Amino acid sequence: MDNKEIYKKTLTFSLRRFLWDLGSVIVIVLLSAVGFLIADKVSGNGLIGVLIGAVVAIVIVAIVSHFVSYIFKAGQIAMMTEGIVKGKLPEDVYGAGKKVVKERFLTVAAYYLVTNAIKGIFNQIGRAITAAGNAIGGDSGSTVGSIISSVIQTIVNYLCDCCLGWVFYKKDEKATKATLEGAVLFFKRGKTLLKNLGRVFGISFISFVVIGGAFFGITYLICMAFPDAFKALAGEVAELIAKGELDASSWFAEAGNLMICAGALGGIIMWSILHSVFVRPFILVGVLRNFIESGKEEKITEKDLDELDGKSKKFKKLHEAEA
Repeated sequence: MDNKEIYKKTLTFSLRRFLWDLGSVIVIVLLSAVGFLIADKVSGNGLIGVLIGAVVAIVIVAIVSHFVSYIFKAGQIAMMTEGIVKGKLPEDVYGAGKKVVKERFLTVAAYYLVTNAIKGIFNQIGRAITAAGNAIGGDSGSTVGSIISSVIQTIVNYLCDCCLGWVFYKKDEKATKATLEGAVLFFKRGKTLLKNLGRVFGISFISFVVIGGAFFGITYLICMAFPDAFKALAGEVAELIAKGELDASSWFAEAGNLMICAGALGGIIMWSILHSVFVRPFILVGVLRNFIESGKEEKITEKDLDELDGKSKKFKKLHEAEA
C-alpha cells in the first residue's frame, strides 16, 4: 500500500475525531453563550458569564476527552503502522484499530503513561537544543533560539507520533522498551527522518492560509448576525478599561473589532481542528514510513540506550525502570 491508500483507509479515524472536536467546540460555545445570557440578566456583566461558561465547558470536555478521544488518534497510528508494515489493512479498520490499542494498552492510564513519557523525552531534548541556540550569536541568540524552538516543537510532535507507531510495530516487546528504542532511532537516523521537513512546513503553511482564512470569514459573518450581543460586550470592555480594571487598548472596546477578534479566534480554532484531523495524518504517513523503515535496518543495543541517558533525565528514568 502506498501512503495515499493508507491515508484513505484510515480516514475513518479522522472523521470521528472531527465530529468529536466539532461537538466539543459547540459545547464550549453554547455554555459560553448561556453564561453570557445568565450573567447579563442577573448582574449586567455578561463578560464574566462568558468566561465562567467557557471554563466549565473546557473542564467537562477535557475530562471526557481523556477517556474517549485518545482512541481515535492511537487507533489511526496503529493502523497506519500496520498498513506500512504489512502492506494491507482489514476491512473494518476502525474496529481493528480499537482492538490493537486495547491489546497494547490494557488501560487508559497505561496509554497516557507511555505517551507522556515519549513527549517528556523529546520535549526535554528539544529544550536542550533550543538552549544551545540561545547561546549562539550573542544578542541574536534569543531570536535564533525562538526559531529553533518553533521548528523543534513541530518536529517533536511528529516524532512523538512516530514513536507511538514504533510501539505498535514492536508489539512483542514491552511498550516502555519500544518507547526507549523509538527515542534512540531519532538520534541514530535523524537525517533520514527529517527529509520530509520541507513538506511538513510547506503543507502546514498552505493549510493555515486556506483553512484559517476561510473560517475567519465564516465566523466573522456569523458574528455580524448578533450585533446587539457584541455591542453589549464592547460596552463592558470599555467600562473595564475606563475603570483601569482591564489593561487593554481602546481598540477592543469597539463591537466591530471584537467581531474581528472572534473571527480570528474561530479561524485559528477551526484550522487547528481540521489541520490536526485531516492534513496532519496525510503528512504523518510519509514521516512514519521513513521512521519504521529506517528502524528496521537498525539494531539498537544497550550501549545506544546508555548514551541517550545523558541527554534526557526522563529517558534515563524510564530506562532504569525498564531495566
